[in-house]
Amino acid sequence: MSSSTVNLKQPNASPGTTKARGLRRPGFRRTAIGLVVPILILLAWQWVGQSAAMAGLVPTPVQVARAWYVWMFGNPGLGLNPYQGTWLGNVQYSSLRVLQGFLLAMLLGIPLGLSIGWSRLMSHMFDPLIQGLRPIPITAWLPFSIALFGIRDMGAIFLIFLGGFYAIVVNTTQGARDVDRNLVRAAQMMGAKPAHMLRRVVLPAAMPSIFTGLRIGLGISWTAVIVSEMVAVKSGLGYVLWDAYYVGRMDIVLADMVSIGLMGFISDRLIVMIEHHVLAWRMLQNH
Repeated sequence: MSSSTVNLKQPNASPGTTKARGLRRPGFRRTAIGLVVPILILLAWQWVGQSAAMAGLVPTPVQVARAWYVWMFGNPGLGLNPYQGTWLGNVQYSSLRVLQGFLLAMLLGIPLGLSIGWSRLMSHMFDPLIQGLRPIPITAWLPFSIALFGIRDMGAIFLIFLGGFYAIVVNTTQGARDVDRNLVRAAQMMGAKPAHMLRRVVLPAAMPSIFTGLRIGLGISWTAVIVSEMVAVKSGLGYVLWDAYYVGRMDIVLADMVSIGLMGFISDRLIVMIEHHVLAWRMLQNH
């Protein structure tokens, strides 16, 4: 090969160049940007907790982290700390209740929302009732739940169901009403029956709104489980939150609040992952 031939091969990237490219990746940048505000909040919290005015009133992040570690990894039954080593069990209790109530809300809310949004008759029958019950807060249902189910898991599951149900129904209804009428006309011209159209046209078109309702409903479900466990049951993160406040363990209270937020965030990310998988066609369409 002559000396005038151009070498098209790129030289091997140096380790420094590879590292610099890694730092410029969008995922790394998003993570770094997302950590800025939490770190600033932690620093401000530590400063306030160590100040003379708040000393002993507001536990510092270091104190909360220490209490959280003992709550998570300590040996239950040893020592005088009643919360030692009980974190995982309480997370499991709360998560199972949220899962049961939320699945029940999904199984009832999605079909009902599709029916209300698609059928004028169903809308006239059910929409006024739902809109009338929806503004009633979860706390207002607590006495009814205790009277009906007692201090048992079913009372908490009932409140969680109510928390997620209305968000799912309303968003699913709106998604069914916003279906492109050209798609409906095309399906009708091809001889699609109502049940087939509902399953193959309306449901896929309403999926983005359904997932929005699922995410909102799941967040409300975590709120409902904490409220219900404070009163209606004697286990779970909500029960620990109220019990720790009652005995003055504010470090456990704050660790419990962080745990609730963490579990809510993880469950929301699971819904988003499922959404990306189910709506992969929409992602490709947007690109």
